[in-house]
Amino acid sequence: MKKNWIIIAVFLLLAVLHQDLWNWNNPALVWGFIPIGLFYHACYSIVAAGFWAFVVKFAWPTKLEEWAEGNDEL
Repeated sequence: MKKNWIIIAVFLLLAVLHQDLWNWNNPALVWGFIPIGLFYHACYSIVAAGFWAFVVKFAWPTKLEEWAEGNDEL
């Protein structure tokens, strides 16, 4: 059950970090050509994809899936 709260907390943190208000008026460029907001969202997307891969790997409800497929007698 503790694992679920950690996943929810990370999800909420990612939801808040998605709104990068601090980069809206920042004219800085990363490596001289990528706007900082675009770079931030590219990095954010990689982190979010890794997080969801982790969730699928470690928090997938396999017992519920087995029950739905009829492989497990409950």
